[in-house]
Amino acid sequence: MKPLHPVYLVGAGPGDPDLMTVKAQRLLGDVDVIVYDKLVSEQILAMIPAGTTRIFAGKQARNHHMPQPDINSLLVDLAKSGRRVMRLKGGDPFVFGRGGEEAQYLAEHGVSFEVVPGITSSAGCAAYAGIPLTHRDLAHSVRFVTGHTKGADGLDLNWESLADPQTTLVVYMGLTNVRLIAERLIGAGLPADTPAAAINNGTRPEQKVVNSRLDALADDIESHRISGATLLVIGRVAELAEHLAWFGAAGGTAQRINS
Repeated sequence: MKPLHPVYLVGAGPGDPDLMTVKAQRLLGDVDVIVYDKLVSEQILAMIPAGTTRIFAGKQARNHHMPQPDINSLLVDLAKSGRRVMRLKGGDPFVFGRGGEEAQYLAEHGVSFEVVPGITSSAGCAAYAGIPLTHRDLAHSVRFVTGHTKGADGLDLNWESLADPQTTLVVYMGLTNVRLIAERLIGAGLPADTPAAAINNGTRPEQKVVNSRLDALADDIESHRISGATLLVIGRVAELAEHLAWFGAAGGTAQRINS
C-alpha cells in the first residue's frame, strides 16, 4: 500500500490574496482537492487551478453548512482515498479556526498532516484599519477572545479579566453578541467611552471600518447595517485609526465610518 499524502491545514489569511504565504500559494497547485470555508475570499478561490476539486464546508458562527464532525471525517476519507488534500481556512488554522480539532482527529485516525500558518484576522484586519494592536503609550498587551463560546449563554468569559484599560481586546465572531459584550465589559469596569472599532471584510476591497466607543458600538454597527465577517477591536489603540487609516485612502472602495 502506498503511503498516504499528508493533509495540509492551510491558513488563507484574512482575505487579500497578497497576504497569503508563499507556501500556501504553492500548495494550491499541488493538491487534488480543497475543502474550504466561507471566510476564504473569492480572490483566493480564483487562484485554485481548474481541475482541482473544491468542497465547500461553509463554516461561520451559528451557520454550519457542514458540521465539524462531518468535516473531520471527510478529511480522513479523502486522505485515505490517496488524494492530496488541503483544508483551506480563513486567517490562521490554529487561531479560532478549529485547526487543532481537525489535526487531533487526523492524528487519531493515522493520517499525517502539515500546518501552514496564515496571517490571523486580528493582525491583518487591524493593520488594514490603521489600528496597531500594541503601543507603548496605549496598550501593553493584547487579548484574543471569541464572541461565541460553549457556555449556556454563548459568552462564558472572564469579564473582570478582560476589562483592562491597558489591554487591547480583539473579539473574533463577536458581531451577533456585540451589545452583550459591551454591556458585560462596562459592567466589569471598562470605561464606557473606551475607543472601539468594528472591521467588516477586513483587507478586502469592500472593507468597512466603524470607529466608535464601547457604549455606542452596537448601535453604530446596527445603524450602518454591518453584517458578515466582522472583527471587534476594543481599547485605546482603536482611536489611532483616525490618523493611521491608510487602506483605501488613495481612492479605493474601502470605507471608514466615524460615529
